[in-house]
Amino acid sequence: MEFQQRGLGVRRRVRAVAGVVSGGLLAMSLATVSGCSTETAADERPSGTARGSAVTVLHRAADVLVRSGSSRVRTTMETATGGTRVSIRGSGAYDFEKRRGRLRLLLPRDAMGAAEHAPITELLASGALFMRNRGAGIPRDKWVRVDTTDIPDGNLVTGGATDPLTAAELLRGVRKASLVGEEGLDGDLVRHYRGITDIGRAARLASEGARGSLVAAARGFGESAVTFDAYLDGLGRLREVRHRFTVTSRTDGQEATAGPDATRRRGAVGVASTTELYDFGAPAVVELPKPTDIYTGKVGSPQK
Repeated sequence: MEFQQRGLGVRRRVRAVAGVVSGGLLAMSLATVSGCSTETAADERPSGTARGSAVTVLHRAADVLVRSGSSRVRTTMETATGGTRVSIRGSGAYDFEKRRGRLRLLLPRDAMGAAEHAPITELLASGALFMRNRGAGIPRDKWVRVDTTDIPDGNLVTGGATDPLTAAELLRGVRKASLVGEEGLDGDLVRHYRGITDIGRAARLASEGARGSLVAAARGFGESAVTFDAYLDGLGRLREVRHRFTVTSRTDGQEATAGPDATRRRGAVGVASTTELYDFGAPAVVELPKPTDIYTGKVGSPQK
């Protein structure tokens, strides 16, 4: 699939560009947003600093991360279709105050266990995703820039990892949640919450840096309701969150486009995105590419 370059018409730029997975398993087009459920709030009031109803605690998770400064990050994105499970794993660091992060993504191996593609480096910023080693024919010292406010899923799944702060911002749209219980995670005691968030509501309540991408996702996803499991520590910091998105994908090998008849041409695919945050306070130095370092030509499939 090709990432549409800046300057193209709006109609062409709305085309789906999702997918760094080999074979196009995450190449998808996203349909119009669906209705929202009624808001409910659980009555659990866990002890400790993270106090309040489940819904209230989750609504402020993004703000707590910003106050936390920075952390190290692990990401996993999984999809299963046709009996085949595909997983993309990433690791790096994120500065929540500056809303910038750096990830190194490992793409799936082939049936023989050999690496099909070299790792992809991603830089995450407000409204933008920069990728290096993204496609064939791109100089190794050049970056590909994607405007995340102008792609159908807002980069919730397109780049193979959900921006960590955006993952937290999605929880601003929680309408129903409950406290599952307390569990151990990396040696710490965390509270496990489970519920349903709404992309459209999250977009309306998001901070300025996340709003544009979530507005795009609210327009593009065929299913606005997203189920999740979230784990918060005693300081209210999000330690892990797993979102389960419902997306659509073409099965005829052609380029996918969003539209009212999308569901007739494509089947639903479940994508699970997990973000893990740890080692808070660890430095996350992220320098965005200069304009001269950004590739502006045609982008092909990822390198083999």
